[in-house]
Amino acid sequence: MTDNRRTVFTGVSAMAPNGSTTKEFWEATVNGVSGIQPVTSFDASGYPVHVAGEISDFTGSELVEGRLMVQTDRWTQLGLVAAGRALEDAGVNPAELDEYDMSVITATSSGGNEFGQREIQKLWSKGSRFVGPYQSIAWFYAATTGQISIKHGMKGACGVIVGEQAGGLDALGQARRALRDDASMVVSGGTDAPLGPYALACHTSAHLMTGRRDPVRAYQPFDAAADGYVAGEGGAIFIVEREDTWRSRDAEPGYGVLAGYSATFDPRPGSGREPGLRRAITQALADARVDPSEIDVVFADGLGVPEADRAEADAISAVFGAHGVPVTVPKCLVGRLHAGGAPLDVAMALLSIRDSVIPGTPSLTELAPGIALDVVRETRETPVRTALVLARGFEGFNAAVVVRAV
Repeated sequence: MTDNRRTVFTGVSAMAPNGSTTKEFWEATVNGVSGIQPVTSFDASGYPVHVAGEISDFTGSELVEGRLMVQTDRWTQLGLVAAGRALEDAGVNPAELDEYDMSVITATSSGGNEFGQREIQKLWSKGSRFVGPYQSIAWFYAATTGQISIKHGMKGACGVIVGEQAGGLDALGQARRALRDDASMVVSGGTDAPLGPYALACHTSAHLMTGRRDPVRAYQPFDAAADGYVAGEGGAIFIVEREDTWRSRDAEPGYGVLAGYSATFDPRPGSGREPGLRRAITQALADARVDPSEIDVVFADGLGVPEADRAEADAISAVFGAHGVPVTVPKCLVGRLHAGGAPLDVAMALLSIRDSVIPGTPSLTELAPGIALDVVRETRETPVRTALVLARGFEGFNAAVVVRAV
């Protein structure tokens, strides 16, 4: 019997360094086209990193109305544009729906860092009278959620999740909960724009980013030569609806169902207990009521740091067995988008289901010793019905979601 309260993805909008629209991004990704390039948004010559995933063809002023431009950071502008496109893709007109039945739940990892830096520079160089009135809201983690809800008149339960990369999946888990409570439609997902001078300084302080200059080989998850990740901007925003609501409006075919979700946290370092990722995988599969043998592809987190990659590979192998499932990390083409990265992986999983194709991991040249995974290197044409997406956030956050064909 069909569960008419299933969570269905009815609209998808992806924005990434190798394509600022869903169509452009997906075509580039399937064809192995990278969006990683030398940093151009500011002079990064004094930084230990040299490349990033910038969305070079996105100019907020061309897509966001003027009054919002002065109130918002680039990360929120990306979210506003993506949300509008996702609503259009889903065929949803918010003006026709009950404002209290619509919710907005997004994720971010660093908030409006570029906007905040600009205003703080004014404070120290010119004085407090030169700090703009929107500083108090533009940097705030909930700014994107708030601006989307205001723009589209969405007054249902709203929120923001801050869990770095894992937060993008946690936002979808919370969206599903909202639909199970009383919402009929939720705008969810996440974007990030952490490439300003201050933000990049924060990221480099963790000493996890690559210092390579070659964009093609800079970010190599699971590779024997992996030495760190590349930061990027962008993400994906979704429209998720209860299945009964979606079917009642005779809409276009949905992209897939959010079948399973789980979140865990790593134990205290030195405790001797295993990291929480394997537990997140098994719990998400159990929540989806699927056997590991039913998973057609795993979109891995793929930090690109040798120790972290081995830990993730061990968790995947423990559940699926050595070479037991195709694994891919297409984010090697765009960089690690933080709270936007996992939603972008979910978008790719849904598009893989739609098009019967698994995008590859073209930066991989040789698997690191001790990693026994079937990593998809070049785009593979194959039926995809069920996909698992993994995400890990700094300081121990883990999340996993299972998406299935409708």
